[in-house]
Amino acid sequence: MQFEQLKEFILEKLHNELPHALAYHSVSHTKEVLSHALELGTEEGLSEYELLLLQTAAVMHDTGFIEGNINHEERSCNLAKEYLPGFDYTNEEINQVCELIMTTKLPQSPYDKISNVLCDADLYYLGTNNYQLYAGRLYREMRHFSPDLTNERWQQIEETFLDNHEYFTKSAKNKLNALKKINIKKVKATHKKDNKTHRDFRWNDILLMFLGSFIAGFGLKSFLIPNKLLDGGITGISLLISSVYQWNFPIVFTILSIPMVILAIYIVNKKFASKTAISIIFFSICTHFIPYPVLTHDNLLISLFGGFFAGIGMGLNIRAGSALDGIEVLAVFTLKRSSFTISEIILAINTVIFTIAAFHFGIETALYSILAYFAASRTVDYVVEGVEAYTGVTIISSHSERIKERLVTELGKGITIYKGERGFLPGKYEIHTEVDIIFTVITRLELRRLKNVVYAEDPNAFVFANTIKETTGGVLKRKASH
Repeated sequence: MQFEQLKEFILEKLHNELPHALAYHSVSHTKEVLSHALELGTEEGLSEYELLLLQTAAVMHDTGFIEGNINHEERSCNLAKEYLPGFDYTNEEINQVCELIMTTKLPQSPYDKISNVLCDADLYYLGTNNYQLYAGRLYREMRHFSPDLTNERWQQIEETFLDNHEYFTKSAKNKLNALKKINIKKVKATHKKDNKTHRDFRWNDILLMFLGSFIAGFGLKSFLIPNKLLDGGITGISLLISSVYQWNFPIVFTILSIPMVILAIYIVNKKFASKTAISIIFFSICTHFIPYPVLTHDNLLISLFGGFFAGIGMGLNIRAGSALDGIEVLAVFTLKRSSFTISEIILAINTVIFTIAAFHFGIETALYSILAYFAASRTVDYVVEGVEAYTGVTIISSHSERIKERLVTELGKGITIYKGERGFLPGKYEIHTEVDIIFTVITRLELRRLKNVVYAEDPNAFVFANTIKETTGGVLKRKASH
């Protein structure tokens, strides 16, 4: 058996021909299985001949991924039958290698000491400190082949697999079981926390959307609507139409918002569209049924405080993951069909609204309406802690590997990594370690979700965000939406 020549040939082939989508079953995985197989096989007292068979099966066991991920073990056996004769393997030895490869197919089915070692080497990572890193890679790979695999479903698969898995060799049990148990506890604690967070935030978001809708309704019915002043966006268009034609504002607003919700399904996602629809319903109910008092007829106070309360309401809805006014959805839709920025599109739409208001209600009313819109937009920016749609986020954490995996796999974000050092604390200046500093660009509607992901992995992570005036290219070029 010319194993060394075979190893060099197969590793080069895997490096050149394995699909790039294989985040887990890469050539690095084969090298690690090969190393762990030799380690465990030696500790288990395998003979030199048995170690050669074991290493041959280890280097060949995932070659089938070159041809496809379905039944890759069978494909690996076919490749073994094709290549091994050229490296002086007998038919009997080839059959033994194929039998060993097939034992790695889940659920694993080892039948002797050599296959026990191979199976344990293949899942060695379960009992290491790098478990979460490799599990994240496996999830990303599975998502590539099964796009419908949700994070919740992956959590179920992960927990069930870990609960049912047992190492076969005494060496693996002694070396890996203790840390594997710790990994299982961490996984279950993380999943439990994630699920609890999802439940809690769901009700908190609904409460926040209702409160925001109530406050926005107060701003409009107590200040703007009785005095025929306008806001911007869909709200402004609805106020303009209802004032000119004496139509019911909540009905007009709801009708005009329906296309925005439909656009949001395709431009953003169904969850965002659903929340936006709920916010619109809350807002329409509040403005239709609640008898808000009219507090003043002073145009300056109306503009400032009407815009202020409307802005608070819209900002709270944004913090809940929805959009009370669908103007940004329309702007993103227009962005994809023009060379203008989102800010320029929104400005153009609102310019049209206030120009029409000037013709119908006079210059003074239009100017006060612009003031109300300015107060509302500044208040929204204050509430959501952002000025433009995009925010740059920098993350410094000792758990950067896991955070990187989740940002890419769960949030679909593009990330940039800076090499740096952390530490240098007062009194401990000499203590410092290398760290990957993560930078990514998100929309302000995604900031809360990103923080949830980061702090779930590292409650002590240092996260700071800064405003980005404009972005082009990269992942955002393909997905310029919330």
